[in-house]
Amino acid sequence: MTNSYKNILLINFGGIGDEILFLPTIASLKKDHPNAKITLCLEPRSKSIQSLTPLIDELICADVKAQGFKKYFETIKMLCNIRSKNFDLVISSGKSPQVAVLEFLTGIKTRIGYGSKTSCLLTHRVKLNENQYAANMYHDLIFPISQQKCPPIEIEPAAELPRELEGLEYIALHPGVSKMSIAKNMIKCPKPSFWQELISKLSENNRHVVLLGGPDDKEIVEQLTSQMNDNPNLLNYFGKTADIAQMAKIIQKAKALVCVDSAPMHIGVGVGTKVIAVFGPTNEEKLIPKGENCIVIKVPCKCRPCLWDKRQTTCETLECLDVKPEQVLEHL
Repeated sequence: MTNSYKNILLINFGGIGDEILFLPTIASLKKDHPNAKITLCLEPRSKSIQSLTPLIDELICADVKAQGFKKYFETIKMLCNIRSKNFDLVISSGKSPQVAVLEFLTGIKTRIGYGSKTSCLLTHRVKLNENQYAANMYHDLIFPISQQKCPPIEIEPAAELPRELEGLEYIALHPGVSKMSIAKNMIKCPKPSFWQELISKLSENNRHVVLLGGPDDKEIVEQLTSQMNDNPNLLNYFGKTADIAQMAKIIQKAKALVCVDSAPMHIGVGVGTKVIAVFGPTNEEKLIPKGENCIVIKVPCKCRPCLWDKRQTTCETLECLDVKPEQVLEHL
C-alpha cells in the first residue's frame, strides 16, 4: 500500500444482500485507512445497510434502475453530487462496461473496477472471478491497493430486542424473497406447505418459532398465518419490527435462522447465528460461506444450480425446491 486515502467512494448497486456481501471490502479499507471517510453509493432500496454497520460514514442514493427519463436524471444528479465531494479513490463493483465509464465521469483520480472492454478508463482493473463466494469476489476489487485477506461479514445491529423475546429460546424463520426476484420469475423458496409443516413439527416439540418478514413477504406470511393463528408457539413478527436493524437483532439472538437464499440469510451469517438455508436454483458456493454454522439444505437435482449460471429465470418444474421439513429438523 503506497497511498493513504482520505475520502473514499464505493459504488455498489443491488439489493440489501449485495450490500451485506460488500461489507468485508469496506472493513478492509477501513483497516488500511482508519482515518478515511467512506461513502457508499447505492440504490435507495438498500439504504438500510447503514443501520447494520458503523463502517459507512455517508450514503449517496441513486435510483439508477428507474424507468425512462428518470434513470438519466438520477445518474446525472448522482455524478454532480459525487464531483462536488472531492473523493481521492473510487471503487465500483459490476461487470458492465458502463461501470468504467461511470467511474471516469466522476473525475476521481484513482479508479478501480473489474476488467471490461472499457477498463482503459480505469487506473486499476481487476480480473473478475465469479466462481467463488461473492464476498471474496467483491474483496478482490481492493487487491491493487491492499494486502488484506477477506474478513468474515460482521453486522452490528443498532437496535434492541423486543421485550417479548427477552429470555426466550426460539427459532427465527424467514420464508420469503424480494418482490423483485418474484417479478423477474426468480423463484427461490419452497411452497407454503413446506413452511407450515415445519412450523407444526417444531411446535409439536414445544419449540418457539418467530416468523419474520418485510413488505415483500406479505403474501406468503398471510398464507402461513391463516392456517396457524391458534398456534401458541408461533410468534408472528411480520410487519412488527421497527426496521431491518431490529430484524437483525432478533436473528442474532435466535437459536437458529431457517431461511432461503435472501438478505436475512446474509444477516444471519453476519451476526453469527446458526443459519439453515434452503437452496434451490441458486449456487450456494457463491452465496454462503463454508462452515459448521452455515448449513445448506438442498435436494439432488441434475440441473441445479441454474439461476444466473445457466438461465436468467427459474424453470417451471422447480424440482430443486422439493425439500422436506425433516431435512431442516435434523439440524435443530
